[in-house]
Order: sequence, then C-alpha cells, then structure tokens
Amino acid sequence: MNIVSTLDIAELEAPHRGGPVYEAIREDIISGRLPANARLVVAELAERHGTSTNPIREALQQLRGEGFVVMAPNRGARVRPIDEEFIRDIYEIEVLIEPALTRWFVGIASGVDIAALEALHAEMQRINYTDLARHGLLDTQFHHTMYARHYNRHAVDLWWKHREILRAISRRLPISVGRQAAVMREHQEALDAIKAQDADRAAATIARHVEGSGRHIIEQMRAMRRNNDPNKVA
Repeated sequence: MNIVSTLDIAELEAPHRGGPVYEAIREDIISGRLPANARLVVAELAERHGTSTNPIREALQQLRGEGFVVMAPNRGARVRPIDEEFIRDIYEIEVLIEPALTRWFVGIASGVDIAALEALHAEMQRINYTDLARHGLLDTQFHHTMYARHYNRHAVDLWWKHREILRAISRRLPISVGRQAAVMREHQEALDAIKAQDADRAAATIARHVEGSGRHIIEQMRAMRRNNDPNKVA
C-alpha cells in the first residue's frame, strides 16, 4: 500500500470530534466573529445555525472541554479569549506529553513504522509547503504514526485535542520560511534518532519541535495584532 497516496483526514478523526454546529461555532470563536468574553446564548445560537437547542448545548460542552468556552454559575457560557496565554498553556502541556509518547514509540518502532515516517517526511519535502492543507495532514499523520498505539489513551486523546486546537488556530496564521525549514529539519532529526533507537535524543528533538511551533504561533499572533493596531505609526 502506498502510505502517502491513501492519506485521508477521515482516518485521523478523533471519536470526540463534533459535527457541523460545533465546527461552525469553533470557527466563529477562532476567527473573532464571536469575540472574547462574548455571551453564548443557546437560543440565539440555535436560531443563528438553524437547529434545535440540544446540538448547541452539546457543542458548547465540547468547546468547554477544549478550552474555547468558559462557563460560570449564573453567568452562562462565554467565549474564552484566544490569546498568547491560551497557546502557551497548550504547548507547555504538549512539551511534557509528546516526548513521553515519542520515547515509548522508539522502543516499539518496527521497520514498517519507520518506512511510514520516511514516506510522510519525503512527501512533505516534495510539496515543500506549496499545499498547506496537505502539509498539515501529512504532519499530523507523522505524529499520529508515533503516538496512536500508546497504551495511555488519556495522553493520546489529550495530544489529539491540543493538536486540533493548534491546527485550527494556526490555519489563520502565516508560517515563516525559517519555521518551515526548522519543522523539516526537526522531523529528519527525530527520524534519525528513532532509527538509531536513541529514545533520549528523539524525545529531546520532539520537545524542541513542539516548543518551537508553539512559540511561532504566539509570535505570529503578536505580529498580526501589531499590524491590525489602528494606532500603529506607518
């Protein structure tokens, strides 16, 4: 089987992934159409999305679990600000989780696993960021190949949830040429360490990779805010 040619985002769907209403509300939050601290009134959202209140409540509960929505007694649901602190909290957790998952993977990686990672990496090199959606899928599959079989399902589910959040946010942000090069270099370094069965080096590389991606998102968010500042001096 050609690993790369058969890739489909449906293969990477998590069991908790929401439906169209969830996707629409999440996109409105990320895009700012639902601004930070805005009240989320179930009846209003149901009318806006042409649905009953039950799918709205289910979507809000899922978004609460992902950190996009906060709920307080007697205050209802509100949009959680998507700011640098939000991103920092996520990637700092991922810096703890992903190296641990990687370390375990090095101990069980087979020739088939390594061939899959090499094929994914080669395809990312071939397209060279000319198709960002395709690159994102390949990148997700690269990490999914390493983490998906881990015995700690809670850790894997948390990785997936955070991965989806960061992927949704980063879709709206540019990626610098320097970060593009760093991503590919770090993937190659992780591959080399896995093939050498060097768990410490593989884990350290992934930690650096995750932290670099998180910092880059924050830098791009700050740059976008500066560019949109009405008081900015030309």
